[in-house]
Amino acid sequence: MIAASRVTELKTEPRYIDIARQGDSDLDVLKLLPGTWKNDPGMKGRGWNAIALPFASSGSGIDYRLLVNQYDEVLKFTLVDKGVKNRGIQRNGTSINTDQVVVALDYEQRIEQLLADDFPASGLQGDPNTTIHHEPGLWLFMTNEAEKTSNIGRLGTIPHGDSLLALGAGEVTNGPPTIPPINGLPIGVNQSLTSPYLAPYNHFHLAPFKGVVADPTFPGFDPVKPHLLLVGGAPGTVTRTTKLQVSTTVETAGIVNIPFIVRQANAAEMISTFWIMELDELTPAGTPRLILQYLQIVLLDFFPRRDGLPGLIRWPHVSINTMEKVADADAMKTAAPATP
Repeated sequence: MIAASRVTELKTEPRYIDIARQGDSDLDVLKLLPGTWKNDPGMKGRGWNAIALPFASSGSGIDYRLLVNQYDEVLKFTLVDKGVKNRGIQRNGTSINTDQVVVALDYEQRIEQLLADDFPASGLQGDPNTTIHHEPGLWLFMTNEAEKTSNIGRLGTIPHGDSLLALGAGEVTNGPPTIPPINGLPIGVNQSLTSPYLAPYNHFHLAPFKGVVADPTFPGFDPVKPHLLLVGGAPGTVTRTTKLQVSTTVETAGIVNIPFIVRQANAAEMISTFWIMELDELTPAGTPRLILQYLQIVLLDFFPRRDGLPGLIRWPHVSINTMEKVADADAMKTAAPATP
């Protein structure tokens, strides 16, 4: 936890941007993020994704397709912005200043699919080795004046036309994480996989997607239980885990989308969990080897519910990955001068 004396210093120091460094206590629970995380070299193809999309298919009797991807990712945390002041006062007879100080960590996420498949087959699944996602954003640590339920946040922007603010908190525990079970089926429909409307899910449940993996013992990615490939996914012995969980349903958080997205498949909610694992194995620099796993669920709202309740069906768009920290933050990025 950041010391109160350090918060006071950040209030009085000029704001400045610098290269982010692993272990910086000003980042608190975010301090292990700085640097580059990749599916490389020993973790290629550990990213998996499932998303239902509106799709008109003649003769199928359903109006959507289920797309699954196997992917590689590069996730970079490069710059830290310190001493970001939010001005405020408290007025209880006598006004006093109650400024908040935020420390921000920028990130850039790039994802390239290795292979994709969909059902019903659309021909729109995309070619192998093509970019399918790019997301710049910021992680925030609110050093003071934070809400009881949230002292970290994530700001993200997606080229499809979505912008999000997710809020939450972090914690550090000994040992490996506990990966929660996830039901990948849409909310607001008959949950039986024998239902004709869930044929796309049953298709990949009976024959989980294996992407480019040739190993006959590999179980594949099942979009009905998309968490399974994360369980026990870290190599070696995990000594400590930092959990970062943020949601767009906390406090003032939310997602804003362009009109087309709202009309067709509205990204309504997101919950994202990062588990940063420290292994008992050391890097050449003498620090613990670091593994990052995440589980992200975005709920897309489209088509009327089929269970008699009002509203739209909520379709879980689930992404999972397991990566390793492979480099420090890119020192070639020139730090900006101090800003008063």
